[in-house]
Amino acid sequence: MEEGFIKDTYELIIKEIQTVITASYILAIGIGMLFNYQKYSEFDINIFDYSDVFDFLIAPFSDFYILLFATVSILFVVIFFQLDNVWKRKWPKSYSKANFGRDKKSWFKIYRVILFTISSFVYLYLSADYYGRYTKNKIGNQKNISIKLADNELKSGKLIGKTKDVIFLLNKGSVYAIPISSLVKEIKIK
Repeated sequence: MEEGFIKDTYELIIKEIQTVITASYILAIGIGMLFNYQKYSEFDINIFDYSDVFDFLIAPFSDFYILLFATVSILFVVIFFQLDNVWKRKWPKSYSKANFGRDKKSWFKIYRVILFTISSFVYLYLSADYYGRYTKNKIGNQKNISIKLADNELKSGKLIGKTKDVIFLLNKGSVYAIPISSLVKEIKIK
């Protein structure tokens, strides 16, 4: 009987770990998509027009800052939620005063979860917006690169980024999307 209990417990833990890892990865992909969108939208590029699913599956890991923001964002929300629980448990009078007595209402648990969820989304959006402005400044300060096309023509500019099929260059205020494996030479975005 002891062996069956240990085996069942082990299987339950493995299933829960798989669920947590899967949910965290899906959340990281969503955060990566948001951050990539904000980065490219600074240059008036709709990255969804140029990307495929596989570009977004690796998005959280393609840029260290996106991975850092994703990790910090998840940790920030969890820590903030736990601090709120500690405050509620250790100092219930001040917690009740700070919440204007709403913590005694039947709907407060749902309200609290909704509030934390909305706050998390607002925090992520503001972080992604900051990331977009930060990378635009960083790209503006980098050196030009040159790309030699199939017909030996050289294109130079600042590398904004790339997807599986397209390289984005900034040259004198104009943004170019250069297909990697096509007969199309370039697409001028702005």
